Amino acid sequence: MMVVGLTGGIGSGKSTVAKMFRELGVPVYDSDIEAKKLMSSSKEVIAAIIALLGNEAYENGYLNRSYIANKVFKDPELLQKLNGIVHPAVGNHFIQWAKEQKTPYVIQESALIFENGSQDKYDRTILVTAPVATRIQRVVERDSVDKEAVVDRLENQLKDEEKLGMADYLLENLDLDKTKNKVKELHLKLLALASKF
Repeated sequence: MMVVGLTGGIGSGKSTVAKMFRELGVPVYDSDIEAKKLMSSSKEVIAAIIALLGNEAYENGYLNRSYIANKVFKDPELLQKLNGIVHPAVGNHFIQWAKEQKTPYVIQESALIFENGSQDKYDRTILVTAPVATRIQRVVERDSVDKEAVVDRLENQLKDEEKLGMADYLLENLDLDKTKNKVKELHLKLLALASKF
């Protein structure tokens, strides 16, 4: 089975593209959602997070997201340590999940494939892009945050120009109908490629 990585910066529309692949019958693993689930359900992950960030990381048995965000986004070293707990757990969970799928290829949707240097784990990678101004506008509308907050988050991600040389496929996501057609074309290419695996 072929494993495809799907990535894109904040506001690029990678979740929209993931949904289009799902509609074509391709199983898509959403790393963000699964990370949150593991942070709330895996005994090993919970114990490691408490050891790193203290008991306040969980409130009445629930993940205290605002406490964790306040701690790690001001401290890059702490964020790296938290990622060092969560990312391997997600990676192992994804491998198990992929084994259960019965399709020619699967997709793992992950925001930071190139930032983490994990592109070599995939047989192919897809980068979803959109102009920065469009991305900022989308996130401001979607998350009801101010422009500065979005720009801060953009600063923590590699620029699209840096990722272009690393990705196998590029999907510019501006017009939904055009994006849908590009996804269908890419799906056929990936099916042909997957038959060789």
